[in-house]
Amino acid sequence: MSVISPAAPAASAADQLALPPPTSPLRRLLKHPRLMHHNRLAALVGVANLALLGHALTGGGWWSGGHIDLAAISAAVLANFALAILIRQQYVVNLLFWLATRAPTHWPLRIRWTLAKVYHFGGLHVGGALAGTLWFLVLSGSLTVAALRGDPAVSTGLLVVSYALLALLAVIVAMARPGYRARRHDRFERAHRFGGWSALVLFWVQTVLSVRPEPGSPLAAPQLWVLALLTFSVALPWLRLRRVRVDVSRPSNHVALARFNHGVTPFAGSSTAISRRPLWEWHSFANVPAPGEAGFRLTISRAGDWTGSFIDDMPTHVWVKGITTAGVANIETLFTKVVYVATGSGIGPVLPHLLARKVPSRLVWATRSPRATYGDELVDEILAGQPDATVWDTAEHGKPDMVQLAYAAYVAFGAEAVICISNKKLTWQVVHGLERRGIPAYGAIWDS
Repeated sequence: MSVISPAAPAASAADQLALPPPTSPLRRLLKHPRLMHHNRLAALVGVANLALLGHALTGGGWWSGGHIDLAAISAAVLANFALAILIRQQYVVNLLFWLATRAPTHWPLRIRWTLAKVYHFGGLHVGGALAGTLWFLVLSGSLTVAALRGDPAVSTGLLVVSYALLALLAVIVAMARPGYRARRHDRFERAHRFGGWSALVLFWVQTVLSVRPEPGSPLAAPQLWVLALLTFSVALPWLRLRRVRVDVSRPSNHVALARFNHGVTPFAGSSTAISRRPLWEWHSFANVPAPGEAGFRLTISRAGDWTGSFIDDMPTHVWVKGITTAGVANIETLFTKVVYVATGSGIGPVLPHLLARKVPSRLVWATRSPRATYGDELVDEILAGQPDATVWDTAEHGKPDMVQLAYAAYVAFGAEAVICISNKKLTWQVVHGLERRGIPAYGAIWDS
């Protein structure tokens, strides 16, 4: 079924196909968004740190008698921040996706269903950052107590740097709250970037003030190596910073198609971050490589001040950094067949997978006036690869029930999973609406 303006029989067929009943109450509870794998991983880090705290207060003897084990507390701080930083490193992200998608499709669906949640790894970042900040609060308090007891290893300078760093970490954590991040994403991004860099500098200053040649130093040599590794990890994407040419076309005032050919052809399903002011803000978009052609494209839709400016004032050059990074839809290879559900510019992240044809797929795309908005060339390219796609024109037929359309395509195609690329609200409607009925479904979780 290829429907630019959906035919009545197609629409009615989807409407008549009843959704399956919800699964058992316990399974529905485990599929609730608040219990998604991202949050479970964050909770797991918290539980591990509570266990460590229990050990410190009992057998570990970190605060036994007049002794405070500053080295152990510092190690707890650094271990958590190492987890938070390294789990976001682009090479680590790609490795996680590669490992998770090694499972063959003949493995039980239950196992593959869980492995495909690999993109929830951000929960480890959140858990590590929060735990690291709380341990640093403990460290700062312990340093203060040690100083009051006359410990010569704790200088006034060390205390000043520690409390300055604690205040900075508190600001970063406060600005990373989901509600604030959603309302003030640009401020959140800058606080994370500049605050993170400043925190790294202060960690080095604290290290210099802490390290002593004799045994029992608050920061031992292994921790210095970890700090060096974290510094390299943070700096690595910026070592690849460069300004490249971009050719931009504008099929409508809602969309710009940016074409790049600077010697890089990324893998399907990856994303590239671009910027016009590299120290100020970055925006990531899905790469759309064309099979057999060098370079790639980005589909940029009007969704805010930055994208609006990009479309209205099309640049000739932009900045890129780091390496292309795997996105959520890369989990498609864990399944024999998948249904892609996209709305509007969500077609951008979906298109490279449709073109690559690694996995048999069926497209359900709801968008306003597709040809007028995205141009005939792009729509024809989509339909050439997906002749049976359902393309729902919302300007003509209004907003559809995307859960119903997704389920109809899932049944008709005999798929094993559904991957949804849309806005936050609709993504949760589709993913949660299907998963609570026992159907594997996936979509972005907006955790960064």
